[in-house]
Amino acid sequence: MDGSTAFRSTEHVLAVDALATAMVELRKSPLPTPLGDRARLILLDLLGVTLAGARTAEMVELRKNWDAEPGSTYPIGGSTGATIETAAELDAIASCCLELDEGNKYAAGHPAAHVLPAAIAAARLASTPISGRAFLTAVVAGYEVAARFGWALTRHSAWHTHGHWGATGAATAAASIRGADANEVAAAIDSSSALIQVAPWAVVLDGNFSRNLWIGGAARAGVTAARLARSGVVHNSGAIEHTLGALVGTLDTSRLTEDLGERWLTLEGYTKQHASCSYTHAAVDAVQSLRADAEWSAADIEHVRVRTHSLAEPLFRRHPSNRLGAMFSLPFVVAAAFVSDAIDVDSLDPRGSGFSTAESFSARVDVASSSELDALLPERRAAEVTIEFRDGTTLSATAPNPLGDIDHFPMDYSAVRAKIARLVGESDTAVIEDIVDSLGDTEDVAALLRALPIR
Repeated sequence: MDGSTAFRSTEHVLAVDALATAMVELRKSPLPTPLGDRARLILLDLLGVTLAGARTAEMVELRKNWDAEPGSTYPIGGSTGATIETAAELDAIASCCLELDEGNKYAAGHPAAHVLPAAIAAARLASTPISGRAFLTAVVAGYEVAARFGWALTRHSAWHTHGHWGATGAATAAASIRGADANEVAAAIDSSSALIQVAPWAVVLDGNFSRNLWIGGAARAGVTAARLARSGVVHNSGAIEHTLGALVGTLDTSRLTEDLGERWLTLEGYTKQHASCSYTHAAVDAVQSLRADAEWSAADIEHVRVRTHSLAEPLFRRHPSNRLGAMFSLPFVVAAAFVSDAIDVDSLDPRGSGFSTAESFSARVDVASSSELDALLPERRAAEVTIEFRDGTTLSATAPNPLGDIDHFPMDYSAVRAKIARLVGESDTAVIEDIVDSLGDTEDVAALLRALPIR
């Protein structure tokens, strides 16, 4: 081993050690109010979105054919008992299948969906009851670790954002719930990176449902890594350098602890209003602002031009054949925004009439990336939409960020609650809200979670 290689290994080990130590220190005091409030908002959003995803035709069919080992734990939205780990995997799949789950622009992905299923599984697997305070602290620690790895990682362009860096947060949460010390948390983080999945963008763009299992795999990797660490069979050996730092991309390890304690990426997430990839959202918001109170219709449009940032370039493909492919086709989603009032569970369902209407209209939509908009990243994920009408007139709108972004009309608790009520109905939203409101006071998270809607 030459000197430069030895230095890189030491650098990765020390960064993970420092991050793990900070997360263990977080347990020693009550969560700061902003972090506790954010955790509850994340939980309300993710549990509600998971129930909505569980009710899609795709998830209903998947659960029917999963052939899981029987158990006493019910996946959210399911009526057949399964093992704790099967329930966690099915919940993780449902949480991301509608692309409505909370995300983080600095992480360039979805920390919460990777972390929460692992945290719930760890609480259910624990030999003694886990308090709500310990659970919420573990979720915050897991989210922060996952988000910081997403922020530190510059992915190779072929890799999608799910199923790899998020496993570090799942491992942190699971290990924290198991009472791991700083060395064990660091070992769990490091070893989780050796359990990640290959996650090609091409699979997503082809509409292959396998993509939705990557988050489930990351949650499973996190729970497994916590077991390895607690057993003492792994340590923080620098595996992260060879996996996230080489195969998936490159790691700027300084970001793992940069301003840690003063800046919390957990507080800088976004909440999604549209059932599509977040890279489409600013364009959808621009279309919806142009359509508001408009006297024209889609039939009056000759052409639509969309400019956005280059992160969205994988989404420039056309002609999706299913929901997943549609959610990741920028021309299709923009077309759908012109012919449907909302980008929701129904508008991107290939069985609905709106799907074929949007596909037809998408021939009029051109998309391109802009170096000017790239210069605004990551703080702004902007898009500009220009309509050219058949009579020769034009109309334009620009969105600096998607609505719901921390920097652009973020959704507060009441707005998130209204979102979930639209998705799953008032009665089930009330059940989820009661669980979230009770978490801080409960001494047994697993018992509280039994009240989650199962149908």
